[in-house]
Amino acid sequence: MGKTKNCIGLFLLIFSMSLQAQNKKWTILECVDYALQHNISIKQTELDTMAAKIDRKDAIGNFLPSVNANASHSWNIGLNQNITTGLLENQTTQFTSAGLNMGIDIYKGLQNQTRLSRARLNIIASQYQLKKMRDDISLNVANAFLQILFNKENLKVQKELLQNNEKQQSRTEELVNAGSVPRGDLMDMKATVAGSKQAVVIAENTLLISKLSLAQLLQLEDYENFDIADENFDVQDSPTMMQTPTAIYEKAKEERSEIKLARTNMEIAEKDVKIAKAGFQPSLTGFYSFSTRASYSDRIIGVDGNGDPIVTGPQPLFDQFSDNKGHSFGLQLNIPILNGFSVRNNVERSKISLERYKIAYSQQELDLQRNIYTAFTDAKGALNSYEAAVSALEARTEAFNYAKEKFNVGLMNAFDLNQAQTLYANAQSEVLRTKFDYIFRVKVVEFYFGIPITKK
Repeated sequence: MGKTKNCIGLFLLIFSMSLQAQNKKWTILECVDYALQHNISIKQTELDTMAAKIDRKDAIGNFLPSVNANASHSWNIGLNQNITTGLLENQTTQFTSAGLNMGIDIYKGLQNQTRLSRARLNIIASQYQLKKMRDDISLNVANAFLQILFNKENLKVQKELLQNNEKQQSRTEELVNAGSVPRGDLMDMKATVAGSKQAVVIAENTLLISKLSLAQLLQLEDYENFDIADENFDVQDSPTMMQTPTAIYEKAKEERSEIKLARTNMEIAEKDVKIAKAGFQPSLTGFYSFSTRASYSDRIIGVDGNGDPIVTGPQPLFDQFSDNKGHSFGLQLNIPILNGFSVRNNVERSKISLERYKIAYSQQELDLQRNIYTAFTDAKGALNSYEAAVSALEARTEAFNYAKEKFNVGLMNAFDLNQAQTLYANAQSEVLRTKFDYIFRVKVVEFYFGIPITKK
């Protein structure tokens, strides 16, 4: 009995967790955070940052000496000179040698120092690139989120309109049966109801597509059960909109990642010019080497009474290594004189690249200024459009209510009522469209001013 209760409890727990997963409604903050953690482009850029850090390790390694050990063992088979007797003999001899080589750059035109500085700048540039990509994805997610909210509100409007049309159809049937209005009005109302049903289906499909778009942007697999929370975004005054476009631009110029990235790329190009120019300077390298060897051949240790050499076995291996060891060290100076103009051409190429990055930096400033002025103007225009839409809705609401009163007393036909109702519904949709358009455009302006996209 106890096991049965445990099984039932486990089943209910799993079912509850599954139900919660299906009914989860994502907030805008959750959507943005999830996208930043799982977006493929962001992961690729993070790998670029890791690669830049490895490049910095390479640059640090250039200051360290290079040390390499070597060893070899060889067999010589056939006609070889006996190193003991000096005679050519058919024999097999063995030799072992070992060595150690070390080199270090003493002076190289400050290339190593410049490369290290460049590697550090490259890490900073990759971080700015990552920040820019995260900002762009946040903006795209916020736009997709607000689009879903608009489509949800628009679907409510279409459903409400369908309910009103169905009520009007029932009312028209009563008036037709009473002989107050002609049967043609009922046909018009049925056609209107059919059109409203079609509008509801279109609104549902549009909402579904917008959900799918955001789910794909988040790279979720469960598209069907994805939904967002019905967050309330009110139209309210933004302190940022009280700023001038020039003030927003001046702050953005110091804060925006794309400007920092362009500036850092220009600094990297300047380092490349210095590295290329260092090729004109002489380089000084220090070196040290150690070597030793051993032979497995017999050796002559003296002469007997007949004048014949006394031959014995090879000297002990470690004694040979000790006796045959040698050292060499010194300095090597390389002075570039003529290398097919390669150094000069590298300098010219690096200068051209620097000019390109300078132009790109200037262009990035112009683009940022244009985008800010455009975003600010669009936000102002969106607010005017929203206020105009609200005024239009108020007028259309009064006109529609008046039309219903006239229709109910038989002073207006169904066609004119439908026209008034259509204008009323369009006015509602326009208010919603301009509302969310204004909210998003204000967020873009705030985004340039350094305010997080998820802040309400």
